[in-house]
Amino acid sequence: MLRELDIRNFAIIDTLSVSFSEGLTVLTGETGAGKSIIIDAVHLLAGGRGSQEFIRHGSNKAEIEGLFTLDNEKHPVFRKLEELGLPSSEGDIVLRRELNDKGKNVCRINGKLVTISILREIGGVLIDIHGQHETQELMDEKQHLHLLDQFAGGSLSKARESYAHTFEKYSRLKREFASYNENEQQIAQRIDLLTFQLREISAAELVAGEEEELMQERKKLQNFNKIYESVSAAHEAIQGESKGLDWVGSAMSELEHAASVDEQLVPHSETLSGAFYQIQDVSVEIKRIIDDMEFDPERLNQIEQRLALIQSLKRKYGASVEDILLYHETQADELDKLLNRDKRLQLDQEKLKELTEDLRIEAEELTMLRKKAAKKLGQAIMEQLQELHMGKASFEVNFEALPNNKFDRNGRDAISFYISTNLGEPLKPLTKVASGGELSRMMLALKTIFSKHQGVTSLIFDEVDTGVSGRVAQAIAEKIAAISVHSQVLCISHLPQVAAMADQHLFIEKRVEKQRTITAVHELSGQERTEEMSRMLSGAEITELTLQHAEELLTLAHDRKLTMK
Repeated sequence: MLRELDIRNFAIIDTLSVSFSEGLTVLTGETGAGKSIIIDAVHLLAGGRGSQEFIRHGSNKAEIEGLFTLDNEKHPVFRKLEELGLPSSEGDIVLRRELNDKGKNVCRINGKLVTISILREIGGVLIDIHGQHETQELMDEKQHLHLLDQFAGGSLSKARESYAHTFEKYSRLKREFASYNENEQQIAQRIDLLTFQLREISAAELVAGEEEELMQERKKLQNFNKIYESVSAAHEAIQGESKGLDWVGSAMSELEHAASVDEQLVPHSETLSGAFYQIQDVSVEIKRIIDDMEFDPERLNQIEQRLALIQSLKRKYGASVEDILLYHETQADELDKLLNRDKRLQLDQEKLKELTEDLRIEAEELTMLRKKAAKKLGQAIMEQLQELHMGKASFEVNFEALPNNKFDRNGRDAISFYISTNLGEPLKPLTKVASGGELSRMMLALKTIFSKHQGVTSLIFDEVDTGVSGRVAQAIAEKIAAISVHSQVLCISHLPQVAAMADQHLFIEKRVEKQRTITAVHELSGQERTEEMSRMLSGAEITELTLQHAEELLTLAHDRKLTMK
């Protein structure tokens, strides 16, 4: 849910900090007070289109920051954040956006800079904003199949996973099959190129780890004189007359003599004796190395040539010898396929036929499960519309097969939601429904159902109750409150019925301070809330009668909400 919202220098907002609670938060106030400006700020925070016009006059940038808290550790947003390298702390997610007067955008998630597209991706999972004239997910036919699958739940999810696995194999084989039908001249040219590359790599007789060994050997040959001089000096220091070994030998003899008298010196005498014989062995081994050392300029030349060859092959085929060998292996497989394409073509045709049949069976299973879910969804929608006083409306999920018997990642179904709002009228696509009041109720019916399945943490309704009144207004108020049981809801409303159902009531007003107009937010409770409800009922003048009506409305709303918990 959206816990905190901070806004600076945005439109007529100077500095504004708002805390939101769970459940339903209603924003009320006079027209033009700045209610929609707050929603615009949240929209920008979720990656919406920005403009320099949003920056408060006299400022060089606007700043918006929102704190979201999620209790569900398995919420899909956490997986997205992990994939993007933006881990959250204890379920807290901070989105921040800045607009400056030069048209630049600065976006951050959890303090890290991100692109606007990433902000939009994360914001879209957290926030769903629905306004009277905006096209949202439910009004996008491309999303209807996804929404139906969400509603269907577990059994369909398993079937989709199995289908997706089969579809991936089918698509991969189709791509290979298509490659066999390329122009014969292109295939011949490809065979020649692969043959040349494989011959060149094979002729080099590369061995994994060879380059590192050659470089080590080259280093030794390039530093031969330095190594020879150092090793010879070390041997002379140990073995030379009156040098290291002689002195250690003398010390050993003296300590042995002393140890024969004082047993306390025995361990030290033995240690020194061991060291003497070890140094003696090292001296012998060093002498052998010196005798064997011989500078071979021809060998250095061979190494240089070999390394140059490897470097040339790396420029063509890979960053290392291992990469070149792997490239050789994959290209050899491709060449084998091309040289034996007639035989492979026949085998692939048989495999493709089998996979097509498997895909058809699994796609039919998906369609069957979706139609079962669509029937349940239709019943659920009709129940919601009945409660919203659209009892004469009809709803169904329309199924069509993809053209030309094609398959896609989702099966073979093209799905769209159809509705008729008047008795005797034909069903039409939901996207063609034009009446504002009917569209609002339809959207609320869908939101009531899908809010349990979409995983969006905050739903925002911007005056979706426009154009309704009376019992329809009360029905809409109860639907919005029902949605808030499963998701946080922020709602701008002019209906007292909606405001009465609020768990949090925020009053938005304009003030003039220091010759500038600013927007302020005040949370209402007790008598203040009753008076605001009275104003919404009467339109202007508050009377004893409107106050009584407001109190009654709040009491009824409180009792109704208790039945929703």
